[in-house]
Parts: sequence; C-alpha cells; structure tokens
Amino acid sequence: MKRRKFIKQTTASLALASVGGLTFNSCETKPKHITILHTNDTHSQIEPFDISHHKFANKGGVARRASLVQKVRKENPNTLLLDAGDIFQGTPYFNYFGGEIEFKLMSLLKYDAATMGNHDFDNSIDGFHHQLPNANFDFVCANYDFKNTILNTLVKPYKIFFKDGIKIGVFGLGIELHNLVSPELFKETNYLDPIEITKDITRELKENENCDLIICLSHLGYHYKNTQKVSDLKLAAATKDIDLIIGGHTHTFLPKPTLVKNINNETVIVNQVGAYGVNLGRIDFYFDKQNNKEISNKTIIV
Repeated sequence: MKRRKFIKQTTASLALASVGGLTFNSCETKPKHITILHTNDTHSQIEPFDISHHKFANKGGVARRASLVQKVRKENPNTLLLDAGDIFQGTPYFNYFGGEIEFKLMSLLKYDAATMGNHDFDNSIDGFHHQLPNANFDFVCANYDFKNTILNTLVKPYKIFFKDGIKIGVFGLGIELHNLVSPELFKETNYLDPIEITKDITRELKENENCDLIICLSHLGYHYKNTQKVSDLKLAAATKDIDLIIGGHTHTFLPKPTLVKNINNETVIVNQVGAYGVNLGRIDFYFDKQNNKEISNKTIIV
C-alpha cells in the first residue's frame, strides 16, 4: 500500500553505544547488519485511532505497520519482528473474536516471536490456547512454569534464530500475575523469579548455545518508583550477557533507548515504544568479522 507521510524519525540513526570497542572505519570487510523491529502492548488496536482522538489522532493501525515492516525487510532481509506482550484486550475486536484477529494479523506480518502479557490471559489460559493455531510464530516465556497447564511444552523459554551467520537467542519474561489476573484465568501457572531465571537462561544462551546476540522480551515493566518490584532497568543492572531488553506493560514511550550497565559493566539496551501500535521500535546491530557489535536506533511513528 502507498505510505503517507506518517513516518517520523524521532531519534538520529547514530551509534548509541559501542560494545567491544568496535570501530568500523578500521574494518576491511562490510559489517553484518541485523535489524530488530519491535512492538508491545498493542491491545487489539487493529485500526488507526480516529482523527478526533485527543492523543493519537490518525496514528497506528496494523496496515501501516505492515507497510513499514515490509519496507524495512526489503532494505535488510536480516530482520526480526518481535513483540513484548499484551496483544489482547482493548477494542471490540478482542471482545468479539477472542484474539483470533490479532494472531492472524501478526502471522500475516510474519512476526518471529512474542512473549505473554497479563492481558493475554483475559480469556483464560484456555482461551489463549484456543487461539494458538492462528499464530504462525512462537511464544517464549522463561519464568512462567506451565508444566501443570494446557500450555505445557507449547511455550518455550527461548528460541534461536540465525541471520547472516549471526546466532540470536530470544527469551521471554512475564510479570507476576497475582493481583493482576484472577487466579481462575491463569490456573496453575507458576511465576518464577525473573532475575534468577535470567541468570540461568543467559548462561545457557551464551555459554552452551554460543549466541552472538541475546534479546529479552520482557513484560515486567520499564521502571517502578519506591518499590522492590523487578523492572527492566533492575533486570539489566542485576544480570549479564543481555544485549537488548524489549519491554512492555508500563506503556512507556521512550524517546530513545535507555543504556544500563550490567554487573560486568557492559552496556544493556532497554527499549519500549509505548502502546497501541502507535510506535514501531527499531534497533540495528552491526557486527564485524569478530562479531563485535555497534548499535543505532530509530522509533518510527505509525
């Protein structure tokens, strides 16, 4: 479809951080280029907001996102499209179709992976399971133990992707469901400590799977004031080997990614692009022949 002038680059496409001290001017070969596109908290917002909307007039909509994703993939075939949860709930599309439309449209956009948000249990774990055949992509969540539920073996802790010889590990984390979701909806799903689980998962991905890039799809929330609640910023600071945390839950519209130092004093990129499909996040990684990394980022208004 023809793209209207609704794309606005809100951050410069310049390197935000250097991981491993890479300087591409000294490279003899062209660096490998991996693009990560991401959404979060789309909340069944299939159509653009009405032109009279007080905040997001004429913004969003799956058709516009599809056009942008197609354009980026044409520019760089080595692209992953990921989602950080809360796909369900928010418009009559979900009330009437129960998530069928959301999963079918994400499949048409060829999402590669997603994690689960608390609202994805709003039709119960059985309702989520009922819609899974409509999702031609995988769900990952490492800190929800589903062994006594209908989702046992269907939601994996992580997934491995290969793009241009770069091995990418993507794992998911969900928020504590108690006090957010009625227990009869998530049933015997057991919540595990996200920091401890992350330590195990990143060790597996880095040391055993030998991943060049590790991405966390998190529905923990960006940050909480005056609380011990685990957030993306706390997770980044308390762990190691994560390169990128794609966040959700708190509907945080970041003008640019936050850079956090982990326990090894290495840079972790934390990003979240608000809610309702208004923004499409983009992070670009560049690898030299030793697989050292540099990044740049854009947030695209759709």
